[in-house]
Amino acid sequence: MKITTRQLVESAIMIAIGTILSMITIASPWKLGGGITVCSMLPLVILAFRHGTKVGVFASSVYGLIQMIIGFSNVQYATNFLMAMGIVLFDYIVAFGVVGFSAVFKKAFKNLLSAIVVGVVFTFTLRLACHFVTGVWIWEALWPNELGWAAPIWSIAYNASYMIPEIVLTCIVIIASYKPLRKFWEKV
Repeated sequence: MKITTRQLVESAIMIAIGTILSMITIASPWKLGGGITVCSMLPLVILAFRHGTKVGVFASSVYGLIQMIIGFSNVQYATNFLMAMGIVLFDYIVAFGVVGFSAVFKKAFKNLLSAIVVGVVFTFTLRLACHFVTGVWIWEALWPNELGWAAPIWSIAYNASYMIPEIVLTCIVIIASYKPLRKFWEKV
């Protein structure tokens, strides 16, 4: 993959903005826990729409690595190498890397705003699926849930409790800001 200097610089800026936004969280008021960030993945979505899927996946994967470093204590909970690799891949690298695919619907819709919203819903749902897998496979084995729910039910309830509001909040911000910021969504 050839990446231009401009793409690399924009990627670095968007990763930095996303990382800062990831530190601004809204604590969930519900029993299951989790936290909602303030559109922390939106810069990655913008990057994918501006420069394409390859740049988007690259930057999103780097962002996932940074999130892993920030939350490295999660990896340390693993009791074996396979669990550690599962956490690294499905809670960080793949989970965030899929956000880079958000521009795949760009040519499928005549309306760019529709393509952006569908791309966000699709890729954030893929991220939810990644967290669901680790919830069932790893986290339930490490800490069985206190409600006694079956692992798949607990995992989807817990992960959806922060990912669905994240999807909704990001889509609302996109819809509200699309018209005045349209030029930032277009390829340069």
